[in-house]
Amino acid sequence: MIRLHAVPGSRSFRVHWLLAEMGLEPEIENYRIADGSLDTDSYRDMNPAGRVPALEIDGRTLIESGAIIEYLCETRPEHGLAPLPGDVERAEFLVWVHYSETVATCIQNLNLQQVFLPDAAMRSPTVIGIETRRLARSLKPLERHLGGQDFLLASGFSAADIMFGFGVEAAFHYVHAAKFPALSAYSERLAQRPAYQTALAAQGPDTIYRKDFYEVPDG
Repeated sequence: MIRLHAVPGSRSFRVHWLLAEMGLEPEIENYRIADGSLDTDSYRDMNPAGRVPALEIDGRTLIESGAIIEYLCETRPEHGLAPLPGDVERAEFLVWVHYSETVATCIQNLNLQQVFLPDAAMRSPTVIGIETRRLARSLKPLERHLGGQDFLLASGFSAADIMFGFGVEAAFHYVHAAKFPALSAYSERLAQRPAYQTALAAQGPDTIYRKDFYEVPDG
């Protein structure tokens, strides 16, 4: 049995997408961030932080999307989605996997300000402006890197791209995609993968963003 606890549009999509690339079809239990469904004793027994994802697999429950990605790649190396220890690309793979969280943290901070605060008067234009600039700066190395190759590793598609696929798409709710043409083309390549489409169809539509783009408010 493989069961994925997820919020559509969140980091849990990384795990679902990787499972689809491996030809594995999990049971999906969807939650919503704001309705309290993650804040139950039974869910916190799986993930004490009350966050997604949580993945039940191999007789254990795993949390943290990056850790789950590494675990799945290491326990199922036959799919070739991560360089193994000793491979010349292993260090670069790990750097990109974890740099994805630098980008995701900026997005998370903007989500809090722009999406989840219950009253617009609670938002800080200063904080939003700072986090938007931080997000743009964190994307610039990716823009340069992907200007010369299709995927993060020169050898081709890997689980590092899965880690970033979530972040790049979400980032374009806050920074203009037109300013990042290489990243935009990269995001489109990722979205065309059959496994991406399989996971997207199974997990359902994004439940986080109510607008396509969020401007920095005046203030």
